[in-house]
Amino acid sequence: MRLLTCFLLFLTVSSWAADKPNIVVIVADDLGYGDLSCYGATDLKSPHLDALMASGLRFTEFYANCPVCSPTRAALLSGRYQELVGVPGVIRTKPEDNWGYLSPGATMLPQVLKKQGYSTAAVGKWHLGLDDEAHPNTRGFDHFHGFLGDMMDDYYHHRRHDQHYMRLNKEKVNPKGHATDIFTTWTVDHLDALAQKDNETPFFLYLAYNAPHTPIQPPQDWLEKVMAREEGITLKRAKLVALIEHMDDGIGKVIAALKKNKQWEKTLLFFVSDNGGQLNVGGNCGNLRGGKQDMYEGGLKVPACAVWPGVIKPGTTDFTALTMDIFPTAIEASGSQPGSGLDGRSFLSLLKNGIQVTEKRDLFFTRREGNLRYMGEVSWAMKRGPWKLVKNSPMEPWELFNLEEDPLEASDLSKTRGQKFRVLAAGMRAHIQRGGAIPWQKPE
Repeated sequence: MRLLTCFLLFLTVSSWAADKPNIVVIVADDLGYGDLSCYGATDLKSPHLDALMASGLRFTEFYANCPVCSPTRAALLSGRYQELVGVPGVIRTKPEDNWGYLSPGATMLPQVLKKQGYSTAAVGKWHLGLDDEAHPNTRGFDHFHGFLGDMMDDYYHHRRHDQHYMRLNKEKVNPKGHATDIFTTWTVDHLDALAQKDNETPFFLYLAYNAPHTPIQPPQDWLEKVMAREEGITLKRAKLVALIEHMDDGIGKVIAALKKNKQWEKTLLFFVSDNGGQLNVGGNCGNLRGGKQDMYEGGLKVPACAVWPGVIKPGTTDFTALTMDIFPTAIEASGSQPGSGLDGRSFLSLLKNGIQVTEKRDLFFTRREGNLRYMGEVSWAMKRGPWKLVKNSPMEPWELFNLEEDPLEASDLSKTRGQKFRVLAAGMRAHIQRGGAIPWQKPE
């Protein structure tokens, strides 16, 4: 009787797991809205990402939660506005320039999926804290193989401020080669290991590349290929294009591994950039104002897609979504309910049926930053329908734009549309008060 009970339980769990898709989230670092050929780049070839976008739903109105790294990642993995989980700004290696601390009580996506029977893994850039309390293994990832810190000072040396942050779980490792190739190899190895072990248990994989973040350091052969192909291209632009094309090639290898291992057909995959492109190193944010670090559209609007073979009908959507919406969408796709207390909203119906009925909502964007330019203060933005309220720097005045009439954010209406400005400002102040209740430094 006991053996029969165990057998029936095994069958139930196996059937339950088989109905759940694998969930893969791939994050590019500083990839601009115009820096893929499927988003209009004419001097760049991104065949693997283009094919990925074409096989699923490509977003034209997808917004990062923040125009810089850590806050967007915190929002993605928590389903909350970043300042509500203690990460309004960039988490850095030096305490005097650190502007966030991931709340110990924040529920993270891998923690929820583990309860749904998923194995969980993070590969690549973490950038959400260096101590044990913030470590990926502590925050729900069974397996971590990546860079614990923020940017790398060198793609081949893998250090930040001469500190060693490459890890296999909590052990230091010293891989050789370009970081993009390393993260691709580690991902493929992990997928192969999962396939060999058990192809029935669903998995969650969070793959975060450092590319194309500075330093703009592509492999020499990729740079030479771009220089030879693109007549008249500047060296600055060519280096960034080569770094992006090299990442695209790595993503192609990851997709090939999923297909080889027969994991692809039961995988829901999201691709997104953490913020807009960095303009001063050649980034292309399309026909948008600003870029990385800006609260204008070029800093916030990013390339993104969702792919689920046999479920998502290929196409393009102008549905507006935020990075933090991936959390509840993934949870709902796993067969569970996202639960209360989230700021993100699931768009699973859009993926499955092509229709998404949602209540109207305001969207808020927060960034805290240091140095003499920002002095630890905050810049903000808010969207309500076509209206956008912007404080692009703590030292600059608030502006008001109507994006339907003025998509380039060229005409500030804060003085001429005073009533509209006051109404949005009231909503913005209420959101600022919410964030003000959450600590963003580690308690002493």
